[in-house]
Amino acid sequence: MDGYNIFLVLLSVYIAGLVAIGWYFNKKQKSVTDFWLAGRRIGPSTLGFSAAASWLTAGGILAVIGYFMLQGMGSIWAFVAPNIAALLIIAVLVGKIKHLPAITQPELLEQRYGSIVRWPIALIITVVMILFAVADVTGLSLVLQIFYGLDPLYAAAIVAIAVSLYVTLGGLSAVVWTDVIQFGFLSLFTIGMAFTAVGTVADGGLQTAAISSSELFGNVSETWWNPFSIGFPMVLIFILAIIPGWITEQDPWQKVWAARDAKSASLGMIIGSLMIAVVFTACAVIAIALSSIYPEIVEMGFPAGMASAEPALLSFVNERFASAPLIIALSAIGLAAASMSCADTFATSGASCISRDIYQRYIKPEATMREMMVVNRISVLIIILAATAGSFVIPNIIDAIHIATFIASASYFFPLMGGLYWKRATKEGAFAGMVVGFTVQVALVALDLINTPPLSPYYLETVHPALMGHGVIVGMTLSAIAFFFVSLMTKPSSRVNLAPFFEEEAEKLARYEAREINEKDQVYTSFLKNVDEKVTGERTHLQLNLRASGNLSWHELVEKLKASSPAWVTPTGLDSVYRLTHGDMLACVAVTRGSGEKDIWLKAEPRLETVDRQRKELFTAYEELKKALGQKGVSLDFY
Repeated sequence: MDGYNIFLVLLSVYIAGLVAIGWYFNKKQKSVTDFWLAGRRIGPSTLGFSAAASWLTAGGILAVIGYFMLQGMGSIWAFVAPNIAALLIIAVLVGKIKHLPAITQPELLEQRYGSIVRWPIALIITVVMILFAVADVTGLSLVLQIFYGLDPLYAAAIVAIAVSLYVTLGGLSAVVWTDVIQFGFLSLFTIGMAFTAVGTVADGGLQTAAISSSELFGNVSETWWNPFSIGFPMVLIFILAIIPGWITEQDPWQKVWAARDAKSASLGMIIGSLMIAVVFTACAVIAIALSSIYPEIVEMGFPAGMASAEPALLSFVNERFASAPLIIALSAIGLAAASMSCADTFATSGASCISRDIYQRYIKPEATMREMMVVNRISVLIIILAATAGSFVIPNIIDAIHIATFIASASYFFPLMGGLYWKRATKEGAFAGMVVGFTVQVALVALDLINTPPLSPYYLETVHPALMGHGVIVGMTLSAIAFFFVSLMTKPSSRVNLAPFFEEEAEKLARYEAREINEKDQVYTSFLKNVDEKVTGERTHLQLNLRASGNLSWHELVEKLKASSPAWVTPTGLDSVYRLTHGDMLACVAVTRGSGEKDIWLKAEPRLETVDRQRKELFTAYEELKKALGQKGVSLDFY
């Protein structure tokens, strides 16, 4: 059996295993929260593996090795350091974002500002996630082209088919658990290649002069080891250009929301950053060895040598294991795993915006859970197919990642972070910041790409160093000016919008308490027997499934509830109505459509110490719901 057929067999087995994981979790899904947030049950170690795997694309690994070969440690600010730093910063932000009752960032921003910002941010995040996924498809294309001479279309097909199969089946649960497997493959591959590359140099393999490992590392120049060799101003520009986009990237926030508690989320992000650091350390070792094996690449310098440095590891594997096709096939699987582990995350994150923030919010708010599960899966396919098409337009791996990052930084860093920490931020300011940042940044990227000759520094960098990164500093600055200026010139946000983000505002608003309930009352005790309770971390998940005797007009029902009590609010549209009775909005009762046309679900996620109070609050919400439907001659049954 030749090497290509060995690869196909291994790939088939690997994909079958991933699909089996997706099928397993498919049986456990009952709601949108289960699909997009894995039922909020993810532990710290699993979250850490997933966070690391999601940011370690095959193309990114190859590019990092290339950067290390040509620029040494000074290159860490372009990709390595921002990856590690962003996860650590998100670990610090967990306390602020974990308890917000959102599935997506556009939903969160609507809670903060109103509906005016939800659709534009959903579209922007969708574009950004597609661009990130492009890098994954492009990276695998490079791998298969060098190893087996395959057309890039094959790589696109492999990623599209594999990821769409297990993600559409299992949602985020499948993504997280397949990420654990995929990170295992990737880390074993990079660490194994580090030892192999150093061993090849020590043995004098591939027509190189044999030198010991101590000599190999001792011969590395001091300049190579200096992380500030590119100059402190350039370091600062990289930090300001990249980290804001990565700490506000939607996919790690969704994993924070999917964690079983805040401690698990924070610890998971820290674990993820450490795992990434291990892999990047192995990349640095590989780069040092490859620089000795391929000195002609290093002599070409940056950026001219990048086209040869990026695939250098693949060339090494091909030459070193020319007589061992199984090793080449396993290497291809390891890099395919890296591509899929990122593509699945970006597909899930982007698709959630299409499904929840566009379809359910604006097209069909009354959609049932069964309908939404179908839309969820179609949305995943849309992202994968768009990324596949994009991989033929943007062939540069790191450029695809950076363009996506810079658009994110300029578009919604200030509206998102400002909304979390600044009460005076308004919907008009957020909208202005997003529109200005997105428009300016897209224009700057287009200007830079059009005017840059092949294998040359980017046009804007030659105009002024501050314009590096496709001028993202300009885009962010103009976005910030628009956000702060317009916010200060417009009316402050309402207390309903501020309540989920600022506890003192929530306490002022939360004055509608549940009525007194006798815990020994037979009606109440019978009611509790139908409530599904699950303890996850620091919270209890309360779920009550109801079925109406007649057809429902969802819009009319929501309006009746809001008219019956000022406690009922719809901060994110008509698909969910909350009974806002205290500061912790995640613990407040939410009413949504169920699986069928006549199904209604009530849910709440109170902290363990307040679960008794929220059981009564759930009962009160049920009574008010029953009364509203009773006026239309419709009764409710438990199921």
